Amino acid sequence: MRINTFLSLFICLPLIAQASALEQFKAFVAGTKSARGEFNQRMVKDEGGKMRVSSNANGVFIFARPGKFIWTYQKPYEQILQADGEKLYIYDKDLNQVTVKTLGNAIGTSPAAILFGSNDLEKNFTLSEGGVREGIEWLQAVPKTKDTSFEKIGIGLKDGVPVAMELRDSFGQISLLSFTKFEKNPSLPGNQFHFPLPKGADVLQQ
Repeated sequence: MRINTFLSLFICLPLIAQASALEQFKAFVAGTKSARGEFNQRMVKDEGGKMRVSSNANGVFIFARPGKFIWTYQKPYEQILQADGEKLYIYDKDLNQVTVKTLGNAIGTSPAAILFGSNDLEKNFTLSEGGVREGIEWLQAVPKTKDTSFEKIGIGLKDGVPVAMELRDSFGQISLLSFTKFEKNPSLPGNQFHFPLPKGADVLQQ
């Protein structure tokens, strides 16, 4: 199955480096209206206590709150997930196929809300401290509703910068994301998130 999950970040106030994960994350959300950077994503399966990597992908992202983003997989195949605030477009280059979905309120309880949604995360998630691992402060986000495939989401922060995410679903599969080359609040053109339909592409409405 093609990867269809998302999801990184930055704030440069020196005093935040000593803050808890929740304090760092709230400062990041308050101070970041848009961003871009690079990501690596690994899909991991827990098999009797042994973790097996089932896939590995990387690419680039750009977002503007609320609900506008471009999440581009570059390797091992090319795929684009793009939202303009109203519609979500999933483009498979190999198949030249575009799936179009209404963004609606679905982003509110999805991992995408962590990066691309509004600032009221505590409306949809229960947030708590997740401890420190390898110098990274972790924040745990548990969806308040049960109509989501994710049981919990971990956000790793270091020096005020979210550097990783862990997405755990109800089937024991974990998506591990790491973020690099994060640029906060870049200048973006007005049509940055407009999705032009590729020539000859099959379009599926959902």
